Amino acid sequence: MPRRSSTVSSTPAVSSARSALLPDDSGLRAEPLLTRGIACEGCGSDRVTRISMTLTDGTPVDFTSCHVCEHRTWRESAGDTLALDGVLQRTRKTR
Repeated sequence: MPRRSSTVSSTPAVSSARSALLPDDSGLRAEPLLTRGIACEGCGSDRVTRISMTLTDGTPVDFTSCHVCEHRTWRESAGDTLALDGVLQRTRKTR
């Protein structure tokens, strides 16, 4: 039976859904241009995760969490900081 030839790339494929992520030795990392200027408000580290989402009441917010000091921040799209109590109140479902 003839052997099939297969081509294996040494670079992992990145799906179009993750086009903002680049492969590295530890998995995927964010495109550097997308994380430029994002820093922890507590310690100044650039090792942060930022997630944009819409709360239950329709408020668009950005959640930022620091990988170094674990400082967490919730911000409205206008840039105002939200206290955790305020975030929880906006995520409650009315019955």
